[in-house]
Amino acid sequence: MVPFSFGGHALLALAQGALFWPERRALLVADLHFEKASWFAKRGQMLPPYDSIATLADLTALVAATGAREVWCLGDSFHDSDGCERLPQRAQDMLRAMTDGTRWTWITGNHDPAILDRCGGEVVDEAVVDGLVLRHEADRVETRPELSGHFHPKLRLRVRGKSVARRCFVATATKLILPAFGSLTGGLDVDHPEIVRAVGVGAEAMVPVADRMLRFPVAA
Repeated sequence: MVPFSFGGHALLALAQGALFWPERRALLVADLHFEKASWFAKRGQMLPPYDSIATLADLTALVAATGAREVWCLGDSFHDSDGCERLPQRAQDMLRAMTDGTRWTWITGNHDPAILDRCGGEVVDEAVVDGLVLRHEADRVETRPELSGHFHPKLRLRVRGKSVARRCFVATATKLILPAFGSLTGGLDVDHPEIVRAVGVGAEAMVPVADRMLRFPVAA
């Protein structure tokens, strides 16, 4: 975990692409995209059907490691509005164990705005928590400190002649975009016009590595 400050709060960035808020003992993740593989399978593109289990295993481990009392999911937690119904029983059990053991909040996203049964937890469109706005997609006219997801940001670098991509956070003074936490998610390069349009100029890509944060300016 790498400490940094945002919106007047001390946060910890995790290499897995999550945030931990020590003051609240809150874990924040974005874009889980449960049951993405089964969504593609219904349309004839067969993918290994283990993405939800893999994502839940990683999330369960983080909840245990951090001792989180709150979990905030910043939208697109399911890949479509029927995703919760397709969760295999083992995945449902894993998810309910976490929603029963924490204060769990689902923020709606563009993929899953209509889901009602999410195996526990509370559903909201967005929230303001101790002065931080939590929503799925960054609002470029928002002036308050804002945490969001949606874009699945990735940093692409040339290392020893090879292209290497790492999921990353994108930050300005008032905006912080989380990478996708789901095991089966693509991503946008940090300098993609949609990301630049959402956060404005002066953004940087942040990659937590061991006990330090690597920071790279994002070209406008």
